[in-house]
Amino acid sequence: MATNLTNKKLSDRDFKKLSQFISSECGIKVPPTKRTMLESRLQRRLRSLSMNDYKDYCEYLFSLKGLEIEMPHLMDAVTTNTTHFFREPKHFDYLYNQVLPKWYQRFNGQKDLVVWSAGCSSGEEPYTLAMVLSEFAEQHQGFSFTIVATDINNEVLEKAERAIYSQDKAENIPPLLRRKYLLRSKDRKRGLVRVVPSLRNRVRFRRLNFMEEFGFREPMDIIFCRNVMIYFDRAVQEKLLRNFVSHLAPKGYIFIGHSESLSGMELGLEQAAPTVYRKA
Repeated sequence: MATNLTNKKLSDRDFKKLSQFISSECGIKVPPTKRTMLESRLQRRLRSLSMNDYKDYCEYLFSLKGLEIEMPHLMDAVTTNTTHFFREPKHFDYLYNQVLPKWYQRFNGQKDLVVWSAGCSSGEEPYTLAMVLSEFAEQHQGFSFTIVATDINNEVLEKAERAIYSQDKAENIPPLLRRKYLLRSKDRKRGLVRVVPSLRNRVRFRRLNFMEEFGFREPMDIIFCRNVMIYFDRAVQEKLLRNFVSHLAPKGYIFIGHSESLSGMELGLEQAAPTVYRKA
């Protein structure tokens, strides 16, 4: 049984080793200002493993067995998963009113639109995209789409695939779309909703570490990578964005978060709208 960790701290040596390891494995920066946050997030792992302190955890993690078994749990612990339906709604307005009509006119039903939700967390973003694209499809004959959604965190991917959310999570969804695309729990006291099967079937979820090969066989027409790059340093951001652009189809679009910037990066993109960029 693990002892109380309240007064235990990560040593300077172990913090440095962990922060460097997290940065090299998944690109996430963990500066000294986030030391307390890292300690707090690792406490659950220490309790699960019945360990007494962070030193024991580091010794286990950096053993051959630990690297194989514990790595996914460490990545789950350090990644942040703040999201909600229709987050930064102007992006979805621009997608519906500007991007999709141009794409439809260009291809006229000859190919599927392929959209990637990169850093999809618990699924709210890809399901929002599925609602918007489904609404467009109803008004445009022959329009079809595929959504790929990825995240490094196994726990949130499992939640995303279940597509079950508390009712308060659905408050940002317009009422018409809420009635159309969400199922309410038979037990109303539970206050749960679930995305309808027709939308769930349009999203393919998979685990992906941005520091590894993406492994996509087809180019993406649209990439949503919002509020993800803020966790990486500038060099990793630029490397990651170049990789995104290499997987983006000609004239494809990339959406980034409103707190993020591509300023000073030569990526072969032109700005189409605030935090929306188009490949030449």
